[in-house]
Amino acid sequence: MKTMKTIKKTIAFTLGLIMLGGTASFAQSLADAKKAIDAEQYQKATSMLKTLMTTQPKDGDVYFNLGNLYLTIDEIDSAKVIFTKGTVADQKNALNFVGLGHADLYASNAAGAKANFDKAIELGRKDYRTYMHIGRSYFEQPKADYAAALPNLLKADELETKDKDPEVFIALGDYWSAQLKNGPAYEKYLFATDIDPNIKRVRVQIGKMLKQADGFAEAEAEIRKAIAIDPNYGPAYRELAEVQMRWSFRDAVLSKAKRDEALANMRKYLDLTDKSFDSRYRYAQFLVYAADWTTLATELNTLKTDPSNPKNFVLNRLQGYSAVENKNFEKGVQNLTQLFTKKEDASRILGSDYLFLGKAYQGVGNDSLAVVNITKAAELDTTKAEELAILGKELFTAQKYVRAAAAYKKSIELNSANLNIANNYFYLGYSNYFGYSAAYKAGKNPSKNVLIEADSAFSKVNQLAPGKDIEAAYLFRARIGKILDNTETPAGLAVPHYLKYIETVTVTRPEKATTPTAKSNLIDSYNYLGSYYSVSDKEKAIGYLNKTLALDAQNAYAIQSLKILNGAPAPSTPPKKAPLRK
Repeated sequence: MKTMKTIKKTIAFTLGLIMLGGTASFAQSLADAKKAIDAEQYQKATSMLKTLMTTQPKDGDVYFNLGNLYLTIDEIDSAKVIFTKGTVADQKNALNFVGLGHADLYASNAAGAKANFDKAIELGRKDYRTYMHIGRSYFEQPKADYAAALPNLLKADELETKDKDPEVFIALGDYWSAQLKNGPAYEKYLFATDIDPNIKRVRVQIGKMLKQADGFAEAEAEIRKAIAIDPNYGPAYRELAEVQMRWSFRDAVLSKAKRDEALANMRKYLDLTDKSFDSRYRYAQFLVYAADWTTLATELNTLKTDPSNPKNFVLNRLQGYSAVENKNFEKGVQNLTQLFTKKEDASRILGSDYLFLGKAYQGVGNDSLAVVNITKAAELDTTKAEELAILGKELFTAQKYVRAAAAYKKSIELNSANLNIANNYFYLGYSNYFGYSAAYKAGKNPSKNVLIEADSAFSKVNQLAPGKDIEAAYLFRARIGKILDNTETPAGLAVPHYLKYIETVTVTRPEKATTPTAKSNLIDSYNYLGSYYSVSDKEKAIGYLNKTLALDAQNAYAIQSLKILNGAPAPSTPPKKAPLRK
């Protein structure tokens, strides 16, 4: 049986352990919060830092880390509130003034940023961390100022004379990496790993650089080094997913396997980052990249925010994209038009916002606004010019030839280096030709300038696709020539194009003359040439008309014309000229 003295000793020892344990745990709390931030467990880190603000209210570093976390997740106003509290709670701590300056840069307030950075330097002139975070602030903002960042980063490196803090080298590595200057970035990252070979973030960042150079296998291997250090390090799985998704786009053989791996790793990232709003928000953005529209629609239903949250802008974008791809076009118009309602959001508009809005308008049948918005998309991002051609093809199929021509014309204008440029010129000519024909049949007396533009487009086709001998371009130039020529005294505008068409399908590419359509087009060509040369070269005319009969022995036009040319009595009704064909 224990004596009272023994019991008192036991209680004292136990309390000592509790206090010792509590002190050790307390001392590590800020470090643990930093680890949670690094692991992108933002919800967990926020909770830890808010607790620390209560238990250690005079520690400016706590406020600085929480404010920085808010900047990371784009909650700028919340960041400013926390930084301001930090300057009051710990008036000798320079970092919260750095944070306020960083928030000013997010708000494009360069003067305010400089004033706050100057205050920070007054307080922390000898502390390398002051300059390191000022340097980061300049390049980790919407409009990165690399020129202003570098001197501060170099000053931090100069002050950290013992080279014991890898964060200085990581900051320099991130600076160069942000500019896609991977050589100097890699050198700085290696210095960081010399200090601490277990820095997971550096392994992931090196993998990201290898991905940018399309070194997918090497990138995977580097990122897996981070996973080997810590199998529960969420950002490694996110970057691995992005590597694998990009790989899937570049390798047709591995495409499906890599896409499946990418989605699995992104889901693992989500599980490891506490499924907070911000990690699910990032997951939703990845689903756009992966074009997994069905999953995106489901995921977006779980992402709810208050109306003032700045992330609502991006959520409206994702809702709109998802709605368009899932063919809910009215909802797509509703979500995407909201992106354009606030002037302060103008700088956030992407070419793809106009593109998807254009597709939404097309889906609800508003072709004119579809063309307007997809044109704006291509003007902002010329890689999207081919989307105008895709729209043009759909409008052409719907027999909306004038709008189709406008779409093709703008596509060509915005991206003349497009690999499909010859095809786009062909359909520009095609759209103008059929647009003229439809207007003519409707009695609208269309301008022949439309045909001149069509002819110009068709003339580009074989220039831009040498060796392909696109015979239809020659044929339509011939038909346009017939319409533009003087009917009383024809100048033979169509002749060279008919001759080139005949040469293509009978000499250069004889396999093209085997279809019924090609046979019909050859008959039209021979009959036109027979008619044209009947005035100036009787023998040549007879030769062409005989070629018609070789293809169609019962062709009435050729039979009747040959009788006249061979001296038979003229019929009471002269033979009709070769008809205009579509």
